[in-house]
Amino acid sequence: MSNSQLQPETGIAGKFISTSKDENGVLNGIAFHNDEHFNFAYDVVDVLGRTKPDKLAMLHISSDGKERRITFRDMMVYSNKAANYFRYLGIKRGDRVMLVLKRHYQFWFTILALHKIGAIAIPATNLLVKKDFEYRFKAGKINAVLCTSDGKVAQEVEKASRTYDGLKAKIMVGSTTLKGWSNFNRDIRFFSSDFKKPSQVPGGDDPMLMFFTSGTTSYPKIAAHSYKYALGHYITAKYWQQVDPDGIHFTISDTGWGKALWGKLYGQWLCEAAVFTYDFDEFYASEVLKMIQKYKITTFCAPPTVYRVMVHMKLDKFDLSSLQNVTTAGEALNPEIYEKFYKATGMKIMEGFGQTETTLTIGNLEGMEPKPGSMGKPSPQYTVQVMRPDESICDTGETGEIVISVKERVPEGLFLGYYLDEKRTESVYYNGYYHTGDTAYMDEDGYLWYVGRVDDVIKSTGYRVGPFEIENEIMKLPYVVECAVTSVPDPMRGQAIKASVVLTEDTEPTDALKKEMVKFFKSNLASYKRPKVIEFVKELPKTVSGKIRRVEIKEKDWAKNDNNN
Repeated sequence: MSNSQLQPETGIAGKFISTSKDENGVLNGIAFHNDEHFNFAYDVVDVLGRTKPDKLAMLHISSDGKERRITFRDMMVYSNKAANYFRYLGIKRGDRVMLVLKRHYQFWFTILALHKIGAIAIPATNLLVKKDFEYRFKAGKINAVLCTSDGKVAQEVEKASRTYDGLKAKIMVGSTTLKGWSNFNRDIRFFSSDFKKPSQVPGGDDPMLMFFTSGTTSYPKIAAHSYKYALGHYITAKYWQQVDPDGIHFTISDTGWGKALWGKLYGQWLCEAAVFTYDFDEFYASEVLKMIQKYKITTFCAPPTVYRVMVHMKLDKFDLSSLQNVTTAGEALNPEIYEKFYKATGMKIMEGFGQTETTLTIGNLEGMEPKPGSMGKPSPQYTVQVMRPDESICDTGETGEIVISVKERVPEGLFLGYYLDEKRTESVYYNGYYHTGDTAYMDEDGYLWYVGRVDDVIKSTGYRVGPFEIENEIMKLPYVVECAVTSVPDPMRGQAIKASVVLTEDTEPTDALKKEMVKFFKSNLASYKRPKVIEFVKELPKTVSGKIRRVEIKEKDWAKNDNNN
């Protein structure tokens, strides 16, 4: 594509991003420029704080219902105050600072302040306990912690810090009586709203952010991102979520996860759109729907789990007419859930795919017609291919690993590598590609269909079977809320297929029901894809970010077999 086809984007993004579209208005090209020293806090938030000081940046609703309307000027001022405060506490460029702040509005002040200083922000969930913090402190060489005063988070941090002497600062957001802790809410008032930029402003390829991955199969890895990561989320917000600069975007996510930065900060503010944050303690779908209705949310993003709950509700009781677009990512979306939600609301859920290591990699972008069950097409930001184990490219319809080419350059949004883990980095970055570890196939129209993690694929009776295809069929049963398909040992086949099933509250887990399901499988699944074992469970094991841990189910079943032999 020639550069003459690319046109600068509108607004503040135009200085850094140019795009082009095909004859149908679908994005097909993107280029980034002026990004060698790009720093989101200075180049986006502070610019908007000066040029559009009264524009809403975030509508924040506390758990007690208190509303806060925070402007871009507020974000500029309070991130400056926080930056001065952190400097006073000895936090400097290159320090690694863990943020355990739930959905508190102070998270935005603090992460922007760290960007300004050049310290590396490390979001983390408040569900962590002592052993989790111990691992993260040592693996990430953490220098400081900011955490919520809610619950027992600070006490767990305190316990973990007894075996780790690297913390130079422990800061509480909220009141604290713990010895050795600073009080953010009290102390920040005494610091200037003017922040002097460092002589060498951090930006570009400098490290900005690190995420501990959700760890579905092993201890969490630490994915490190540069300042260009923020630019990489422009497509996420503008062309996938389709945020409205005059509207308000609502992504359901705790700030401890990468998904929050997909939907609560970078891309949205590059588009000059406000974000909505509801600081709830416990998720209730009805409360979320009430928020959409009350605050006229225009775009909404949630994991498939949320939509699975919503389709079992009477959605016509809520006025969702303000919604212009809805999206999902985090796990593959079952076509049955897509169809039920569409029938109830008239809204087509635009699915997307990415990882902690990337921004939106594959998606149903603006102007595309989604195919229920498909992740969509590759983002023009990345060169995506489906690869065989021998590193040749798969044919249409053939399952292989999703890979991203880095032969010419590392795209904005793709991670720098795993922090202090060269061996693990080299295991995914090699021969000119980043290997995602996820499998899919591409159809004749260029749409990608998720199959499963490389380790999730089941080898039974000579066939390779992806769990998601079978789960899609099981989800068609009206009494199934969630399910997970895994392998179990089988003396004849080597591996057999097992379905772990969560039923609706009013459904009895009987043998008769199992027989009904077996009959359904015979009518709807090829013989080699039919589950041979059905287990009814009250809940499925999940990571703290909500992803189903199929590996845990599999390991327990295979361990039982080893013990019995």
